[in-house]
Amino acid sequence: MGKPIGVLHRPAGLAVLSALFVLCWSSGFVGAKLGTRDADVLTVLAWRTVPLAAVLLLVGWVRRTRADPRPPPVPAAELARQAGVGALSQSGYLLSVYWAVGLGVSTGTTALVDGVQPLVVAALAGPLLGVAVSGRQWLGLALGLTGVLVVTLADAASPRTDAPGWAYAVPAAGMLCLVAATLLDRRAGTPPRPLRNLTVHCTTSAVLLGGAALATGAATVPDDPRFWLATAWAVVLPTFGGYGLYWLLLDRVGVTAVNGLLFLVPPVTTAWGALAFGEPVTATTAGGLALALLATRLVGGTPLRGARPRGRG
Repeated sequence: MGKPIGVLHRPAGLAVLSALFVLCWSSGFVGAKLGTRDADVLTVLAWRTVPLAAVLLLVGWVRRTRADPRPPPVPAAELARQAGVGALSQSGYLLSVYWAVGLGVSTGTTALVDGVQPLVVAALAGPLLGVAVSGRQWLGLALGLTGVLVVTLADAASPRTDAPGWAYAVPAAGMLCLVAATLLDRRAGTPPRPLRNLTVHCTTSAVLLGGAALATGAATVPDDPRFWLATAWAVVLPTFGGYGLYWLLLDRVGVTAVNGLLFLVPPVTTAWGALAFGEPVTATTAGGLALALLATRLVGGTPLRGARPRGRG
């Protein structure tokens, strides 16, 4: 019998990995704020992805040449699928997050709008992945959506917010990109190859985002030390830590449970944004975040017994 999605047997190792994942994913929104204060969004993303892709390709080449026997080449279909996952989960998602923060949407609100992703994944998990989502998890996901709406409306109405109304749709578009990437990766059912897949994802993003920077004249070399600090931050924490742990935990504990952890990202990001950038935290914001935390508990808990997945759990 398969294990329904979201069942967590949480030893200390998984608990530590989950905590690190939340911190690293939150750091991406803080890094977006740091990077876009003094530079174009495409400039930041090009310098984030191109050098990283070069390093990962070099590491992969060294590992392959030293392997005995050498691993077989990656099938073209698998390579194309991972390139699609990378285009969605990195290029599309990152562009939307950095653009939204650059437009003036607060880091916490951007994180919470992206946090609606579990609702969409859960709604599509049954028909597309053949996995079980319990009634308790649906309740948690509904509470999470309510929290998203409460915080977003409060942020949009704040006199300290200069972002246009349409800017709040930008992180929503990025959320849909990450949803599509998650479902595309889960449908294949192939054994995980975290380093290889991360290399393909980053190389795809380097080509797309680096090409866009060249086409728009944003491929410059900034001389502000703060820019390079923000770039190093973005490479180490959200890319290696956030994306690496996302795909690792996705394989260990399932789609709904991992995406339930994303409800923890907005509170952490909001606190981080308030301390680092002085972003306002109102009573309404706190109420919406409390709903998100309650949703985490419900989504991450053990679902109803008796549900059986049709596909890979």
